[in-house]
Amino acid sequence: MTAVDAGAGQRVRARRPNAVAPTLRTYLPFILPAVLVVGAVIVFPWAFTGWVSLHDWQATGAGGFIGLDNYARLFTDARFGEAVWHTLIYTVLSVVLPLVLGLAAALVFNERFPLRGLARGIVIMPMMATPVAIALVWTMMFHPQLGVLNYLLSLVGIPPSLWVFDQATVIPSLVLVETWQWTPLVMLIVLGGLSALPAEPYESAQIDGASWLQQFRYLTLPMISPFLMVAVIIRSIDALKSFDIIYAITQGGPGTASETINIYLYTQAFSFYDIGYGSAIAVVFFGIVVAMSLALLWLRQRAKLAAN
Repeated sequence: MTAVDAGAGQRVRARRPNAVAPTLRTYLPFILPAVLVVGAVIVFPWAFTGWVSLHDWQATGAGGFIGLDNYARLFTDARFGEAVWHTLIYTVLSVVLPLVLGLAAALVFNERFPLRGLARGIVIMPMMATPVAIALVWTMMFHPQLGVLNYLLSLVGIPPSLWVFDQATVIPSLVLVETWQWTPLVMLIVLGGLSALPAEPYESAQIDGASWLQQFRYLTLPMISPFLMVAVIIRSIDALKSFDIIYAITQGGPGTASETINIYLYTQAFSFYDIGYGSAIAVVFFGIVVAMSLALLWLRQRAKLAAN
């Protein structure tokens, strides 16, 4: 290489960083609208909610700046503590039951049998209905005198239940609705994982004389664990922020027996018009959702590494 070529190469390398600037200037007008829309739709509402939570904001308008008083109030609010507990119970049950039943359904539909496609289509129909319509139908089914559920119990000699009208059974009854609607979603996620499993490990296991249970325990379950974690993440976030079904069926009752954080937030902000306190609850609830999401994503990464 001559000295002239070396000098030309250095000049090209020297100009290369500056060549990026025209590209950014070219695409910035196309990127900026999307950034502004995201900021207006997502960032601004949360920033405004955080600002409102620092004020004594009532229905009549903004009050004075009170700092963290609304957040301090949460630690002495027994009703908020009950709402957190109800949310935890509701979320755990609404994740575990669909996960177990969805896994069982996926194992069934992974096998070949007549009319499998039709049966699978019927099973996934609940997740296609709107939550409020589902809530209205189940409200009629839960009626102590006229509901079909108590009639079915009477056919097998089981005494009738008050379902959502009893504080002891209201959350399990709501979980029953959640499980009925979202078990098909878990089934579809797991079914996708089962269809992607390699056949070679199962052939080797069968040659070694492994039973079906052993194959499921040591082959199927570890290999589909990333898909199970995806289902857990989706169901956890969805159950944690559930509002429509609970509000349409019980409005948080009887009393406050089914009042979750979402219902309590709505009551404070739009029934009692204590918007500042309701905003503080929303900010804390957002933090809980983010923390749970990060923890579940970490567990999913661990499951993915273990499967590989």
